[in-house]
Amino acid sequence: MQARKPKITRKALLFPLIGLVAFFAYIYLFQVDIATIVATAQHADPLPYVVAIGFSLAEVLFFSVSWRVLANFLAIRLSVIKSYLYVWYSIFVDTLIPAESISGEAIRVYLITREQGSSKCGQAVASLVVHRLLGMGLNIVVLIVGMFLLFTETQVSPLIFNLILFLASGIAVTLFLIVLFSFKETWILKIIDWLTRLGKFLSRGKWQGQLTKIKEDACRIVKSFHDSMKEFKHKPQAIVFSLFYLTLSWILSLSIPYLVFLSLRFPVSWSVILVTSTIVLAVKSIPVGIPFEVGIPEITMTTLYTSLGVPAGISATATLMSRLITLWLKFAIGFVAQQLLELKPVLAPMNNLSIEKA
Repeated sequence: MQARKPKITRKALLFPLIGLVAFFAYIYLFQVDIATIVATAQHADPLPYVVAIGFSLAEVLFFSVSWRVLANFLAIRLSVIKSYLYVWYSIFVDTLIPAESISGEAIRVYLITREQGSSKCGQAVASLVVHRLLGMGLNIVVLIVGMFLLFTETQVSPLIFNLILFLASGIAVTLFLIVLFSFKETWILKIIDWLTRLGKFLSRGKWQGQLTKIKEDACRIVKSFHDSMKEFKHKPQAIVFSLFYLTLSWILSLSIPYLVFLSLRFPVSWSVILVTSTIVLAVKSIPVGIPFEVGIPEITMTTLYTSLGVPAGISATATLMSRLITLWLKFAIGFVAQQLLELKPVLAPMNNLSIEKA
């Protein structure tokens, strides 16, 4: 069974536009007009901003290498360039399709199985699950460090404290559940069996053959997935190397908004950056099926910056300048990567046909 390619619908294309409208309506409530934002941005120092752009490209590179270490450990052969393109493609899909926490990973599973066969599906899922677990662990650590720094620097509002505590607890519980199910193969098999029985009952036996085939494929993938997870358990060296590269990726990612504030000549504390960035990343990582890539992150960032002492005009400007790098630039590069990766399978049969004719 080959992973299906996530579909990009017209509805998905509307989400970025709706999000932008919501954000500009929100900053209007803060009594910050567009002219003020433009004027503030025009006086920004370009050097830190250019460095921030470079950091964004390097962040994705280290993120890709981190995932590649896990994939290669499971005999999924990916070059650095190909893993880099796969991650850019997933970023493009994440922006368009709701529940970005799973859509980008789904497209990477699809790309691997399309190229290397359905037998690699279980290993691909395992590499992504472990990578996600490492990211969630780092998210908890950075949240706690940011909260500690805030306590040492200023009085923390109960709302911010409770939000950090709630997100850290939620991530920890989710992480525990994912780890638990990752090593309980019989539980997953029982769930698959129950869903298959339910499908046969609801279809009154009409889909019995198809459901039986789906069950067999799913059980094979689950077994491959759990075998791969056991490999990581017995040989954790790959996890250590992956965590190293992922940590570098996080450092670069967190440096981007810090550099943006420097370009605006309004340096802020690292605690503000750590808390704001990790709260946004934590909420985005929850697979609730709602679009969180455009609009809501900008509103969240502006609100948090303002609540942590940054003037509303600077908060809105820094948010937009950061998102130009972390969203729209990445979206554009992701689109290019998507075109390159989708063009290759199309051109391959044409090239073969030309060779045969010759």
